[in-house]
Amino acid sequence: MPTALHMAADDAALEAAVKRSRRLLNKRALVAAAAGAVPVPGLDWAVDAALLSNLIPEINKQFGLTPAQLDQLDPGKREQVQKAIALVGSVLIGKFISKDLVIKAATKIGLRLTTRQLAKFVPFAGQIVSAMFGYAAIRYFGEEHMKDCIRVAQKAGMELPLLGYSPR
Repeated sequence: MPTALHMAADDAALEAAVKRSRRLLNKRALVAAAAGAVPVPGLDWAVDAALLSNLIPEINKQFGLTPAQLDQLDPGKREQVQKAIALVGSVLIGKFISKDLVIKAATKIGLRLTTRQLAKFVPFAGQIVSAMFGYAAIRYFGEEHMKDCIRVAQKAGMELPLLGYSPR
């Protein structure tokens, strides 16, 4: 299965959006890992929902897919993007993101989150496992969302905004 970076390899603007998004994603995944290490059941779910409800709009922004950015498109292009969103089947692109919407979409990673909760009951080693699951779950969710954004941008033939990316 190709990564978001592989999917964007033919387009410099898409590749830059993926790299910016991954920087955001890595920071959020580390916070999720830290929350997973805290031995308080349920805390990590709340932190994950809060992280994702902030992360998803930021990723959307990198790809020009926030509601405000879509409103600035001419009507024909906006319709084209809406059709692409429907084809991809994402409920998180081009919409205002709420915690409830994120939780519904997170059912894709539900097994990982359940395993993470169970791991908390094993002293020390369970907290490490929970932290690893937290990191992996946020990374997986963010990567899948980036792939959806790339599919939409490619299907709609979008010109992405260059948001101050400088390769390092």
